[in-house]
Amino acid sequence: MSITRTRLSAEDSRLAALEAARAILIEDGPQGVTLKAVAARIGRTHANLLHHFGSALGLQQALAASMADRITMQIGATVLKARAGESDPREIVDMTFDAFDKEGAGALVSWMILSGDRAALAPILEAIHRLVDELGPLEGKPVHAITLSLVLTALGDALMGEAMAAALGLPRGTARELALAQINAFRNPDAQNTNGTHRTG
Repeated sequence: MSITRTRLSAEDSRLAALEAARAILIEDGPQGVTLKAVAARIGRTHANLLHHFGSALGLQQALAASMADRITMQIGATVLKARAGESDPREIVDMTFDAFDKEGAGALVSWMILSGDRAALAPILEAIHRLVDELGPLEGKPVHAITLSLVLTALGDALMGEAMAAALGLPRGTARELALAQINAFRNPDAQNTNGTHRTG
């Protein structure tokens, strides 16, 4: 069956490619995000995507930047709702963990770093930095440390959380619960967590 190609603007074509790359990432993992696979998904030519991204690595970098911007925007909105009492911190934790796990961000970042492209971290780190700066301090306290802990925990959980939890005989969601406990302890250091992970003397 022949593919009917519709004429798209350069920006629309680029956005369509990134959306297709994101779908392939979730379905097949980072190794599946190639110019050929994305071109086939959206009915474009390899040359067309080469023009937009330069290489498969350029496509993966653009995908990482796009995902970082979208994810941090969503998390930022949820954080603001939580501060206004309209949302629960658990939503922040779940959204962050899901971004790295179910949406494939953790696998993509790890794949690119192991491929020797540490520069791929730049757009992700910049997006997180912008988010922290825009949100500002929480109850007078800077949020840099708790952001670092949450992101690194979510990344580690995406890569080996299931295997580690099984090996230790712990429920799969244990890392999420620990991250939530840290956020709650950060917000209210005088509170005593019911699971004993945070106690005041």
